[in-house]
Amino acid sequence: MSWTRKLLVLLAALLATLLAAPNAQAHEERPVTLPDGTGSVPVYRTGEPDLLVCKTDRADFERRVSGFPAGLRTRNLKLFERCRTSGFRYLQQAVDAVDRPGMNIAILPGLYEEEPSLPRPTGECARLKAPNSKLGYQILSYEQQKSCPHNQNLVAILGKKDLQIEGTGAERTDVIIDAKYQKLNAIRSDGSDGIYFKNFTAQRTTFNSLYVLAQDGFVIDDVLTRWNDEYGFLTFASDHGLYKNCESYGNGDSGIYPGSASNINDRYGYDVPRYSIEITGCRSHHSMVGYSGTAGDSVYVHDNEFDHNMGGASMDSAFPGHPGLPQNHARFERNLIHDNNADYYPNVADGTCAKPPVDRGYEKGVVCPQISMPPGSGIITAGGNWNLYENNWIYGQQRAAFVLTAVPAFIRGEGALSKQADTSHHNRYAGNHLGVDKAGNARPNRTDVWWDGQGEANCWQDGTGDSTPRTLPVCGAERGDVSVRTDRLLGEPVKLAQLLVCADYNVQARRLPAGCDWYGARGIERVEVQAALVTAVVLGLVGGVLWWRRLRGSRLATAAAVLGVTGLGLDVAGSTTGLTSTYVPALALLLTGLWWTGTGLVLRRERPWLGRTTVVLGALTLLDAVDKAVFMIPWIPIGPAWIRGLLGMVWVVWAVIAAARHGDRQAPSPAAPAVVPAAPEGGAA
Repeated sequence: MSWTRKLLVLLAALLATLLAAPNAQAHEERPVTLPDGTGSVPVYRTGEPDLLVCKTDRADFERRVSGFPAGLRTRNLKLFERCRTSGFRYLQQAVDAVDRPGMNIAILPGLYEEEPSLPRPTGECARLKAPNSKLGYQILSYEQQKSCPHNQNLVAILGKKDLQIEGTGAERTDVIIDAKYQKLNAIRSDGSDGIYFKNFTAQRTTFNSLYVLAQDGFVIDDVLTRWNDEYGFLTFASDHGLYKNCESYGNGDSGIYPGSASNINDRYGYDVPRYSIEITGCRSHHSMVGYSGTAGDSVYVHDNEFDHNMGGASMDSAFPGHPGLPQNHARFERNLIHDNNADYYPNVADGTCAKPPVDRGYEKGVVCPQISMPPGSGIITAGGNWNLYENNWIYGQQRAAFVLTAVPAFIRGEGALSKQADTSHHNRYAGNHLGVDKAGNARPNRTDVWWDGQGEANCWQDGTGDSTPRTLPVCGAERGDVSVRTDRLLGEPVKLAQLLVCADYNVQARRLPAGCDWYGARGIERVEVQAALVTAVVLGLVGGVLWWRRLRGSRLATAAAVLGVTGLGLDVAGSTTGLTSTYVPALALLLTGLWWTGTGLVLRRERPWLGRTTVVLGALTLLDAVDKAVFMIPWIPIGPAWIRGLLGMVWVVWAVIAAARHGDRQAPSPAAPAVVPAAPEGGAA
């Protein structure tokens, strides 16, 4: 790495320090290592179950199965008779009775509140020594989970191998496991390789309904999760996993969260030998976000539907303590991602989310968003590499179909200078159906791409609609082909300022950042409008004083000043358009660049260095206009906006000094040369 690049990386890291989200926290867990990958995806087993779980109320049971198809009803009635004499009344009892790998547990239709697991811990379990998470719960070791399984879990499955748990109802809501907001997790499966979950519902937790941790091999098949403070499904530090035909809704974070999936492809490009987690046939809706994954590595997500959330899907490298960072190699294909325009932040603002979970109204549609997220987004990638987004239908988003930003490494706890710009590279968006549904009906997104501009070799399909920046690198026919290879160490300054302001969110403190349109700021309340207005006022005042006291005698400087005032006004107007992709910002830069160029040409006659600097500033501004509206300039480590902004601050100070020192002098007009008075007749000149 050259010294120039090292200095720029250091600058990027220092600026990113200012942009870090101060209170953002995702899932916090004990230190875990990723599986060695020797396992496999478990296969569903048919046949009679080894263990049965049921309730004892015959009338209630017969009512529950009365509408089943005849064969299924008969089977359930037979299993009920067997369960009454040799079965268990609680799922935890059956799990505790598992004594060998390969056993099957069948749960008969009913509501399972697992009453023995609900009481608060007592004795030694009430005095465990463990660190607290930012959300207040203890981060327990595996040994502590074993000794006190119900401190946090309604049902704890610890170290059971090749276990299958299946509901016997006609649909997944016939068997309900309900934590009643009294436990972090409804079901925790920890270190239990080869587990298979099928055909039931888990709900109402203060964290997540179904939690799979540190496992090599799991299947989640036809399971519903709902009404949780954080996640519906959370699988963490696992390999050989499969989600299929699942559903989740009503979650404060995401419905589906394959965090720290096994990082098996970090040394590959786009072509990889396999994926660690597959997610297919699922629907995740009416949550903060449908799918999310900090370090969601090597996840294959296809043929799902993510809709009516605040965001359809997200993956990131923004939270420490997650193995496998930075995020890489997610693959999204043939998913329906649409109408993710919910806004649940008013539930935080009005105090609803400050109530106890049982009183918030989750069952009536209340969601309490746990982190900062831009509503109206399709797929958000906050610091990811080598991700593929191809052949998806993405429509009806009121913000953007795709959002791509970089995240510096120190935010995930890595301070090495060489790593600070190691995210937001080689993300490919190609062959997607943007702004149209499967039937071919027009359902436009407000804009198709919002990108901070940072990263190497990112590309989008040819013909992408409105975007910011207005021009994008285009993907070639072959993966890896890019029309313009950009390699920016820093994103656009205004966009980074937006991210800085919007990151200062905290659901516990009911803090919604002012100035961020994610939380309802409009017009002059928005930080980007304020920045444009302040810039226009400062440059207008300084430029106006400089023109009045030094340059008003020059027609060229006067014409340039008119262009400058127009450009600054257009810049403010353009900032109010938000996500709308127009040529107004580029036109504003063009006019402002001409102002600086014309002013510099006149100024350099008497203040050569200030004049030359002003001309350079004009050239950089014109170059910035090209970068934003014509094509992104390749192979430069930072965009022209950064150099222009830094040089502009120097110019303001310099121009003020020049105007103050030479207020009594004016440059002559090039169109009207100065006239030397003639000497009096007969006298000396």
